[in-house]
Amino acid sequence: MTTSEQTESKGGRPRSEKARAAILRAAADLLLERGLDSVSMDAVAEQAGVSKATIYRWWPTKEALALDALYAEWAEATPASTETGSLRGDLLALLLPWVHQLAKRPYARVMGSFITRARSDPGFASAYVERLMVPRREIARAVLERARQRGELEPAVQIDVALDVLYGAVYHRFLHGHAPLTDQFVTDVVDTVLGGLACR
Repeated sequence: MTTSEQTESKGGRPRSEKARAAILRAAADLLLERGLDSVSMDAVAEQAGVSKATIYRWWPTKEALALDALYAEWAEATPASTETGSLRGDLLALLLPWVHQLAKRPYARVMGSFITRARSDPGFASAYVERLMVPRREIARAVLERARQRGELEPAVQIDVALDVLYGAVYHRFLHGHAPLTDQFVTDVVDTVLGGLACR
């Protein structure tokens, strides 16, 4: 067991939670620096100050760890509450902090490698959907469901289609880089989608 695993500050988080957070941070840093293929569990363990056995306690493969590390990075940019009282406000409160996070680090390269791997590796594709795609969609789904309960959306609105349009537009610019991913663009996407949904 390493020094960092043995040490726990008085009144702080449990040791296992601290170790898990350190592993996710180290994995994200190495993933963004080196790319998925060049990251090893040994390197993550060394940078996080934990044993490799500690990593395998939570993640069976480096791919599973990489997906969770990216999700954790993006989750940090998600506000604890996006309830502003309106669907437009809620969507902007959800999407804008994420877009700001996307501009801080070379995530597009990593996402590109994930998508490429998913197209050729069914196992990775399943983990990609389960660990990264679905959790993020569920956060946005909750926003749209709340709006429907408030009467802002017609009952017949296809929420899955709305989610694809919202996230699809952002990912299109994010991955292709053909135009800037700005606050104004995100606002225009939200307003265009809401217009198409015929919000009340």
